[in-house]
Amino acid sequence: MNTLLLAAATPASSTLVHLSPVDMAVIAIYFMMVLGIGWYLKRFAKTGEGFFMAGREMTAWIAGLSFLAANLGSLELMGWAAATYQYGILATHWYWIGAIPAMLFLGLVMMPFYYICKTHSVPGYLHLRYNNATRVLSGVTFAFMTVLTSGINMYAMALVMKVVLGWDINFSIWVSSITVAIYVVLGGLLSAIFNEVLQFMLIWLGALLIPILGLIQAGGWSGMVAKIHENFPAQDYTHLWSGLGHFNTNPMGINWVGIVVGLGLVISPGYWMTNFLVVQRVLTAKDLRSAQAAPIIGAGFKMMIPIIVILPGLLGLALLHPHLLPEQVALKTGGNSYNEVLPLLMGRYLGPGLLGLGITALVAGFMSGMAGNVSAFATVWTYDIYRPLIRKQASDDHYVKVGRWWTFLGVLISIGTAYLVMQFNSIMDYVQALFSWFVAPMLGTVLLGMFWKRTTGPGGFWGLLLGTLTSIGLWAWVKVVPSALAIVAMSPDAKPLAQDMFQALWSFVVTVIVTVLVSLATKPKPESELVGLVRGCTEIPVEHGLPWHKKPLFWGTVVFIVFIILNLIFW
Repeated sequence: MNTLLLAAATPASSTLVHLSPVDMAVIAIYFMMVLGIGWYLKRFAKTGEGFFMAGREMTAWIAGLSFLAANLGSLELMGWAAATYQYGILATHWYWIGAIPAMLFLGLVMMPFYYICKTHSVPGYLHLRYNNATRVLSGVTFAFMTVLTSGINMYAMALVMKVVLGWDINFSIWVSSITVAIYVVLGGLLSAIFNEVLQFMLIWLGALLIPILGLIQAGGWSGMVAKIHENFPAQDYTHLWSGLGHFNTNPMGINWVGIVVGLGLVISPGYWMTNFLVVQRVLTAKDLRSAQAAPIIGAGFKMMIPIIVILPGLLGLALLHPHLLPEQVALKTGGNSYNEVLPLLMGRYLGPGLLGLGITALVAGFMSGMAGNVSAFATVWTYDIYRPLIRKQASDDHYVKVGRWWTFLGVLISIGTAYLVMQFNSIMDYVQALFSWFVAPMLGTVLLGMFWKRTTGPGGFWGLLLGTLTSIGLWAWVKVVPSALAIVAMSPDAKPLAQDMFQALWSFVVTVIVTVLVSLATKPKPESELVGLVRGCTEIPVEHGLPWHKKPLFWGTVVFIVFIILNLIFW
């Protein structure tokens, strides 16, 4: 999709909304609250378990909401609203088939292995299952991905503040970054989690009025759909599946294979099941049942997020006139771009006080995404790079100090990557490319290690390495030779998001093939070393006498049934 990036050139006179003193007070109160939470929770983050894993004392609800809120950053609020204006309701796939099945599988099937082995991170699990080389490789790639995505979050927030309010972009980047650095350095993951839950509530409070008032003006769902068809008769923006039979019958230039296989079976599981940014939140649960229930709770709320993210984009298609433009065209003509859908609707529907709450919701979303990345980065750096490679034996207090310092340094690195992002033409497509580079190969490595006891250390390492290089290589190939898109994405009509889905698919396939072949040619670990790590070698604890309505399987089934019904309704 076209992105927020070139909007940085928009002059301050194009400010879309103006804040009253009441609005400014709401924003100031929010900043004071998050800093106060960090200061208060500092006392609970003095040990490694407290700083990096929040003491492993979170309830299922806290862990579940944090699990979801860590993902609810700038890309969700601004990026997908803009993507919906460009691609229509197809963007919802990234919330439903691109999340729900994977979240349920994580909770019901994979969490017992992550939780029983008491790992601090996903790379830590790979160390136990494979070897130190696989752990370090996964740790380095994950750290690289987190600082890049953290920089994107803070840059997107600063850009919104510039375009929406006319604030200087450098001022916005540094204020938000320093705030996140302070409360995460003080309270560690515990502070990040509690602020993420607070931010999750603020996001809903600040964003929910827009779809409600927009639907009233549009005449309800049917009225909105009719207006979209009237405004854009040549494209179908309102159906999830009916236009995916061919690449050229939908706005995204993708078919059902890219959505079901590339997104549903590779990108989504790779992100939700092996990305330590979100898995870390679930590992803080106080017991195994809470750890299994947390992703299921997150999945239930995830299905509702399109109300505040996708629906504004659809309302923009129906109600905003003149029509919004691609970023480059908007800059040349002085019109508004796709990326201004949400700010334009906020300016239309939110009055004094409420507008401040809406802006606070945007800021909360950006800071939530950034804090999640930074806290995960500090954990992986300390436990999976620094300790095995630099200082293997040290006190717990030493590693906590290292974690605090690298939280702060991670923020500084993210600031650098925020400025680096300005050199690219796309945020959303760029981030999805990052996921195809790193999380898709990681998925193959983790799944084979967890469900096939014959997998070996060399197999895991070479599969992960070659799978990652495959995805990066395919992306570079298309950049250098654009006609290669027809081979990589199976169609010359594919748009960048479609390309990312197929890149992920091919990298996953390469990871699996290489891992299997190398494992068959090398010696596996004895089964005694795989207890707690591999299905078939591990006895999963069962809570006897638990009522059926309290079992994670029951609620997972309920969420899955609702997921199927929603897809049929919007077919």
